[in-house]
Amino acid sequence: MIQTVRGTRDILPEDMPLWRRVEDVAREAFRRYGFSEIRTPIFEKTELFARGVGEATDIVHKEMYTFIDRARADSEGESLTLRPENTASVVRAYIQHKIFADKSPGELTRLYYIGPMFRRERPQAGRYRQFYQIGAEVMGSSDDPAIEAEVIEMLEWFLKELKITGTTLLINSVGEPASRAAYLEKLREAIKPNLDRLCADCHHRYETNALRVFDCKIESCQAVIASLPVITDSLDEASREHFGKFKAHLDARGIAYKVNPRMVRGLDYYTRTAFEIVGNDKLGAQNTLVGGGRYDGLSETIGGPPTKGFGFAFGLDRMVMSLPEDEAGRLRAADAPDVFIVFLGEAARDHAFNVARDLRAAGIAVAMEFEDRKMKKAMTAAAKSRARYALIIGDDEVASGKYGLKNLTAGEQESLTLDEVIAKLS
Repeated sequence: MIQTVRGTRDILPEDMPLWRRVEDVAREAFRRYGFSEIRTPIFEKTELFARGVGEATDIVHKEMYTFIDRARADSEGESLTLRPENTASVVRAYIQHKIFADKSPGELTRLYYIGPMFRRERPQAGRYRQFYQIGAEVMGSSDDPAIEAEVIEMLEWFLKELKITGTTLLINSVGEPASRAAYLEKLREAIKPNLDRLCADCHHRYETNALRVFDCKIESCQAVIASLPVITDSLDEASREHFGKFKAHLDARGIAYKVNPRMVRGLDYYTRTAFEIVGNDKLGAQNTLVGGGRYDGLSETIGGPPTKGFGFAFGLDRMVMSLPEDEAGRLRAADAPDVFIVFLGEAARDHAFNVARDLRAAGIAVAMEFEDRKMKKAMTAAAKSRARYALIIGDDEVASGKYGLKNLTAGEQESLTLDEVIAKLS
């Protein structure tokens, strides 16, 4: 038997109501806050991620699915990559299609996306090699920290609407790339005598971008990481002021947060504000629900005009896992058919087709099978369908024009005309 590839999954019908709920609430949040949807290809030129995300990041260094596309037999082909994240793709589209061209000074572009991403990584709770993300980007000429606070306010509403509680907002500032050099030198000096206590990946990070050492999740490295100097002690004045205003905007909105000076996120394009929302115990040690930050300069890195940017992304798998059990049960129950038609005999079967059509035309969800069964087996099938009601049609019901409508939860049954059934179920 052929099964799914290790680290991937099928999303089965019983789980789809939960996924749709997360997507629907996200779309409503984006509508309320003025975002428009964009869809980008699932593969891009490898150069986009190497330049945009960063050669030294774990994503580019060891997680991307990259292949050579030989479109013609006489072609050497070009290197393509299944997208490991979507910010770089959205910024590429923003540049390529000149989405900024008709904007007035100070006007922002707000875009969101929903779709699959791909990373060749170690499978863990809520994390797969093909995974699904929802994210949003705000781009334009302004880096006002109020933009960041408004986006986080939107996320607060989103989580509250999903009834996901017990989350914590973690924030930090990673400063400006231009003024980060002195801190990176100080960081390398602190790491060097401790290299023998760090993992092989941290050795690579030390050589390419020492800031990435803070990304390490290996337990044996944590004691060294905890002793390293933090970037918030070395911020340039402009970044320090920006971070202070950002915190003031969060305070004004009543949004609670904790400053985590060792949080740098896993992508090279971040500048100044970085944030994570960490969640409940269902996710285990890897409990980040939402992550994002400011990425001023990413547009220029991939050949576009000077642009300020701020955004976030979250994995649908983890968000679905974080839904409360009672909410998940309610969503699954709401996705069941309204009524399951039970017919007894050939004449009743033909009549049931017409009844089903009329019920569906009235907006009622109907399930039925096509095999004639004994009453007990037919009612077992009705219960298995999770329908709220069973509509029983036999020869007597066809003759009288009244059908038995049985509440499958309460067990009560009444005799009703089709119009009465429609009125009750609508």
